[in-house]
Formats: sequence, C-alpha cells, structure tokens
Amino acid sequence: MNIYFNYKNGISCLLMMTFVLMSVICLAQAESPKEDDYFKIMKVAAPEGVILEVGGLCTLPNGDLGVTTRRGDIFIVKNPSSLKPTFQKFAEGLHEVLGLAYKNGSLYCVQRGELTKMTDTDKDGVADDFETIYAWPLSGNYHEYSFGPKLAADGSFFVTLNLGFPPTWWNPESMVPWRGWALHIFEDGKVEPWAAGMRSPCGISMIDDQLFYTDNQGDWVGSGSIMPVKKGAFMGHPASLVWAGLPQSPVKLSTQQFFAKNQTKMIYDSKGNSVKPENDVNEKVVTEFDMKKNFPALQLPSVWLPHGILGISNSEIVKIPSGVFGPFAGQLLVGDQGQSMISRVFMEKVNGEYQGAAWPFRSGFQSGIVRLAWGTDGSLFAGETNRGWGSAGEATEGIQRLVWNNKIPFEMLSIQAMPDGFEITFTKPVDKKYALDLASYSVESFIYKYHSVYGSPPVNQQKCSVKGVRVSADGLRARIVVANLRKGYIHNITLNGIRSQENYYSLVHPTAYYTLNNIPEGKLLSLSEISTRNSAPARAQSAGQSKNSSLKNTSSLAKIPTYDQVKGLLAKNTCLACHNPDKRQVGPSFKEISGKKYTVDELVSLIYTPKPEHWPDYSTPMPPMTNVPKDEVIKIATWIKSLNKQ
Repeated sequence: MNIYFNYKNGISCLLMMTFVLMSVICLAQAESPKEDDYFKIMKVAAPEGVILEVGGLCTLPNGDLGVTTRRGDIFIVKNPSSLKPTFQKFAEGLHEVLGLAYKNGSLYCVQRGELTKMTDTDKDGVADDFETIYAWPLSGNYHEYSFGPKLAADGSFFVTLNLGFPPTWWNPESMVPWRGWALHIFEDGKVEPWAAGMRSPCGISMIDDQLFYTDNQGDWVGSGSIMPVKKGAFMGHPASLVWAGLPQSPVKLSTQQFFAKNQTKMIYDSKGNSVKPENDVNEKVVTEFDMKKNFPALQLPSVWLPHGILGISNSEIVKIPSGVFGPFAGQLLVGDQGQSMISRVFMEKVNGEYQGAAWPFRSGFQSGIVRLAWGTDGSLFAGETNRGWGSAGEATEGIQRLVWNNKIPFEMLSIQAMPDGFEITFTKPVDKKYALDLASYSVESFIYKYHSVYGSPPVNQQKCSVKGVRVSADGLRARIVVANLRKGYIHNITLNGIRSQENYYSLVHPTAYYTLNNIPEGKLLSLSEISTRNSAPARAQSAGQSKNSSLKNTSSLAKIPTYDQVKGLLAKNTCLACHNPDKRQVGPSFKEISGKKYTVDELVSLIYTPKPEHWPDYSTPMPPMTNVPKDEVIKIATWIKSLNKQ
C-alpha cells in the first residue's frame, strides 16, 4: 500500500481519513438524545383568516376540540389530530374568553365579567341560547382578566380573577370586590368566595378534584409555582385582602394585620403598595416560609417553578393520563406563556402537604402557551398567544399538538424526599460505575424573597454536599445522602455525571428543582449502606494543574467582560428570561439594545428605571430591576454597550 505524505505536518491522507471517520463514529455514539427525539410538536392548521389567540381549550366527549379566542370567538374543531381539521364557529362577539368547560351538552366560558352557559338548542352546530350564571364587578381596568371555569366533581365551577394594574403596573390593586380571588360558583348562580391573595392566576386547574393554580412572577411573587387553593386560604398577595372584611369572605386576615406583621423594610402607601422601590441589597431576606409563622392561612407553594428556567409566566396545569406519555403517567405538565415551553412536575405528600420536583419537559413551541388539553388520541393540545405579553417563538398565536413516539427517554422519573436526602428513580437503569460516584451528583439550595418589589433573584444560596449514595440492584433508583437540607427551600439537584446502562447516554434533563416543605421521618442510611467514592478531588487537581500551567496572569482581567463572564449574572438576575443575546424574545435582544448607543450610565439607569416608551414595538414593559446589586448592573451594562462595537 502506498501512503502519500503530501501535508505540511506530515500526516498521511489515509491516516487522516481514518481519524476523521473514527471521530465521527465516536461523536455519534456519545451524543445523547434530546427532547425532540421523543416528543414531536405538530401544528394544527387553522383556516385562512382565522386568528387563534387562544384563551381556552376543552376536549368534548366525541373527541372534538372546543377553542376560545381572546377576540371573543368560540370554535368547534372536528378531527383536531388530522392533517386537515375542520373549524366551525360556535359563538362570536364574546368579551375576551379565557377558559372553556363542557357539562351536560352545554359549553361554559368565562368572559371578562361573567360565567356564561352556551347551548345549541336546535343542534345546528351554533350556540343559540346564552345564559349568565354569575356576573362579578368590573372597574374597567385593562388588566382585569378572568380565568376558568374549571369543573368540580359535583358539577360546580371555579373561576379566578386577576388584579387590576394601575400605571405603576408592578403594584397591582384589587379595585372592585373579589379581584385577586378564586370564586366557587354553582349552576343556580350561588357564589362563595373561596380564597384570596392571587396576583395574575392564569393557570387555574382541577387535579384529582383539588383546585390548583399557577401565578405570574411580580410583587409578592418571587417566582412562579404550583399551589393548591383551599377554602379560606391566603395565597400571598395582599392587595385582595381589602375585601376580607365582607360577610361572605372565608379569609380572616386583614390588610392592616398583614402589614403590621410584615418584616420587610419597604415603604408603603395606605393600600399596601410600595411607593419607593429600593435597591434592597441590605434588606433582611424574608421568605414565605418565614411569614407562614405569622399567618397560618398563608399557602406555601407546593412546587416552585424557578423563574427564567421553568418559565416566566406559568399557565395551565394538566395531569398526564394513564397510558399516555409513557412512564410519566400520573405526573403533571405545566405550560408557560413567556418562554413557550412545558415543564414536568412530580408531587408527593409529606406530613399531609404537597411538595415535589420539577424539570423542563419540552421547549420550542411557536408561541406562548396559555391552555393545555388532552386529545382522545393521547396527544396534548397547546393553545397559544403572545398578545399583551411577548413570548419565545416565531408566531403570535395558534394551536400545536405534542405527540409521543412511544420511545422512553432516559430521565429522572421522580424524586422523593428522604430523612437524610433524596431518592431518585430513573426511567431506565443507570450505569453503576457512574451512579456510585459522588462526583456525579451536586445539590444546592436557594429560595426567593417575599416582598413588594417585582420578583426576586435566587437568595440564600447554599451548597449541600452529597455524603453518600446507594443504588438499587436493578439500577433504577439512587438514594443520595445530602447534608444541610433546609425546610422551605428549593433544592437544585444536578446529575451531570449519570449515564444510562445502555448506550451510556446522559439524562435528557440532568437538573431537577425539588421544593422541600417538609423532611419526612424515617430510617437514616448507615455508612455501611452507602458508597462514598468520589472522583471529584482527583479531577479538580488535574484540572487545576492544567489551568495553572497555561495561565500567565489572571489578575489583569479585561475591563470589558465577555459573554461567558456575564452569563452567570444574567441568569441569576433573570435577565435571560426575557432577553436573548442576539434575537428577539419577550424583550429586545441585547444586541438590539446596544444599537441604541446608550452610555453605561444610561444603561444602568434604564435597568433600575425602565422606559417602555423607548421600545414601542414590544408590548411587555420591563419591571424595575431594583434588586440587582450596583456592581453587577455596571458589569452587565458594560457588556451590553460593547456589543455595538462588535
């Protein structure tokens, strides 16, 4: 065989080709599957000219799909899973319909000011009888959205009512009775106020005949979460307490009592709104877990959905039916409007209260997800819109369908709290070489502030060292012993080192967020029952030696930071929830911002006091980011300004 050395470096053509071929094969074997390899997003084609700013979805007994739009139309979609579904208009001229339910041959919707029953009495496919079941007060404020209805087991309904947003929209108000409340409504028009303390409760859902909801980050809401809504509960936002003194109210906490015991150092007006949002670097960190001691009726989140990671405006919750989406049956899926994604949640009860873990599940939808509904074929319909609140994706509205291909992904199936840590169950057996190595695991805990400033960064972060691990004989469970567990905190559990027994795949989603409201009692694992092998110190020493040999002088950092140097700050302060480095998301890209040629001082000022009028093409105003420390703001602003030169 002739070998030709016609390269300057002396490598033969034959050897080079062999090397490239082997590299490609290795890369193909090493690359783990992603979301799209298991769950496909399919578009539901609407007729030309139909605008589907979806506010409600409902699957009818015959498999048809009821669809409501924010523009006031209701459609019945026949054969919704087919390539050519048929849309028939059932009703029109309604006022911003943000929910739909079916009961005994009629459809029930929530308009802005009432719960409406609609019936097709002559069976021609069009509603001809409209009945107001119950109407609630309106002030006329643009943000007084109404959500629902959700059907209870006894045939009654639940609805939730948004707070109104005055010009200082980060401090919403309850301008008329029952804004910021959940209402329980009966067929005969009887109503009972159910719970107070909601801010923007879009994600109203019935799970196993228990009312749950999701709220949007804002004042008094540090991040999104899933919360059960019990009668008489206070969900956390004080604006609606102004109506707690009315005779029908099951909530006994008054506005005055709330602010008398509130421990934050903000300045309030007579309605409990902060009139001077401050940079609260020196503010005492008060959490909802702390405030629960003062207000027993305060409902803690069952599962936090970290802002900017598992969405920025969480919406509908649905339970995965048996026989659908493989091993995840019985768990929950949660839509998100701003990031156009779906998260997955596993919940368990500890000491009588729900808690559990959340993961990303499927991203990449074309617009913001507001509603979810299961089709009779086992696929999941997502109703989408981004009007009034921008979202990721290339479209402004529509319906899409999520379809499982019957292949099981390598994932954490569930996480359960243990007296000394967590037990993680996998969908497929793990390779024990990696699973018994403590270096494969990392755990940190954090929480959000409970205060009147808009949102919160993660605070009180603490590493929780993994002391040992026990892996089941079948490789499907790993129980980790974790130090420094903290009640009332979110525990970020990351398994970057875990590999599957088959193919050595990494997890599709290696990070989970477990909300630890209670630590269960039980037997602690002894030292003889766990592996304490840890390859991390050896890896760190090797990496340190390599780094030291290659670095000449790390003390003279460039004044203009790189993206890698600010990425952590952007994530920590939730900037990435709304902004992307080079493309439009909820807000303009950082590159687009740099094109305005602001100075660093101007950028700092605009981060603390945004000017929405500077960005007329974006419908979502940016809240004041007063919680971000000044040194971090300067670093971020310096990086943004540098993009204009690039």
